[in-house]
Amino acid sequence: MGKKDTLTPQQATHPDSHNDLACLSLVDIPMAMTDHAAVAFDGAQITRGAQFSLDVARLTSVLRGFDELRWALCFSDSYWFTVAFMAACHGGKQLVLPGNYQAGALTALSPHFDALLTDKSATSVIAEVTSITRGPVLHLPDNLGDKLARLTSLTPDNITLTLFTSGSSGPQKAINKHLGLLQREIQELQHQWGAKLNGCSVVSTVSHQHIYGLLFRILWPLCAGMPFARDDLTNPMQVMAAAAPDVCLVSSPALLKRLGNESATRTYCKIFSSGGPLPHQAAADCLSLFGLFPTEIFGSTETGGIAFRQQDSELTPWRLFPEHAIKLDADGCIMLRSAFVHPNDCRDGWYLTSDCAEQLDEHHFCLQGRCDRIVKIEEKRISLAEVEHHLCSLNWLTDAAALPLDDGQRLSVAAVICLSKNGKTELNRLGKAQFNLALRSQLRHYLEPVGIPRRFRILAQIPMNSQGKRQYQTLHQLFAAATDDQQHGKQ
Repeated sequence: MGKKDTLTPQQATHPDSHNDLACLSLVDIPMAMTDHAAVAFDGAQITRGAQFSLDVARLTSVLRGFDELRWALCFSDSYWFTVAFMAACHGGKQLVLPGNYQAGALTALSPHFDALLTDKSATSVIAEVTSITRGPVLHLPDNLGDKLARLTSLTPDNITLTLFTSGSSGPQKAINKHLGLLQREIQELQHQWGAKLNGCSVVSTVSHQHIYGLLFRILWPLCAGMPFARDDLTNPMQVMAAAAPDVCLVSSPALLKRLGNESATRTYCKIFSSGGPLPHQAAADCLSLFGLFPTEIFGSTETGGIAFRQQDSELTPWRLFPEHAIKLDADGCIMLRSAFVHPNDCRDGWYLTSDCAEQLDEHHFCLQGRCDRIVKIEEKRISLAEVEHHLCSLNWLTDAAALPLDDGQRLSVAAVICLSKNGKTELNRLGKAQFNLALRSQLRHYLEPVGIPRRFRILAQIPMNSQGKRQYQTLHQLFAAATDDQQHGKQ
């Protein structure tokens, strides 16, 4: 990548960094970026605008030589992800962002992409799906090439990207957006908080593969001149060590609620949290440790950001982003009018969400939970229907019902299953504990760890009511008493 500076991350921003009135547009990146502008950092090593522009131009030239249109981006290094993202845009490609790199999940998503861009950290996983995609797989930085493409301004509404979120009908749901929608959201984020964050660096505990991390960790900092960390912070010790008055933390409740036993060091300039409800105690812990409440962002892959708040009490309502409007349907679900949502996804200008709310006035509301079968576990959005879909795909099972269990300490997934003839044979051969472990092992090819059922019950058939609907109250009662599977580590 060429010679790197040896400044600290807190010194990374250049005096020419863009302020609230001079935020770059995605349309002109990287052409309008100054050579000295800091883009990313890894410890004390800073990668600047000149190198970034060079890397994007080299990869763009390579991509223009391929006929494949849909390119999946699978990266752990946020800098190489950003190079790939911008090069794909300038190369006229459609961007596909899988949510995770499990081989089974990528294989299931392979109909959505023709080729892969990745870094070395994902090579072993990508190798398992190469035979499925049968398209080119380019590793960065090895496949940058030597030729430089001429970069011109983008037309963001013509650049599409596909993200994935758990669907209510089973398999992951593809969400198609265009770059113009993200550009509008970046402009709103800069309007809200750009002046506060001018001169800051960004560190993160969340992945750039999802829309929250993509916006808050990568694209907004890139436009606003805020250098971002190439690697994730993965534990409370790293979060505490990274704190500084000119550093912004992009995080989630999964990590913030683990800070209660830490000791105060230094403050952050700003803390963002999204992906699920932040417990008020975690917000209070942040105030005690860093002197500020996190700014929570409520939204989804489909909608982008909807509202925000700083939770100074458990009753703090959500405030809509300016220019948004909401109303409630007959079931109390939020209907949203937003420039961050494509008009084609709306009916009469309104997008119907699955989030129930109490509307306080035209700008404020309180959330009342979800009305579909999506649950949030450690800030991961888990579709119970998707869990059932993958359970039923196993030849040991004929039917399955997944449900959330809350034991007062954590939320997890449980499943009631019906065995096939093969399943009964394997149960007799392995015994219950080992059979449950084998089920979980098979599901790891498709589901994230928090989405894999921790407990199972075996029935001859799933109980139904007179309307043919599953009796979930009865299913929950099957897990009410302690049984032998709890004695085997809640298999």
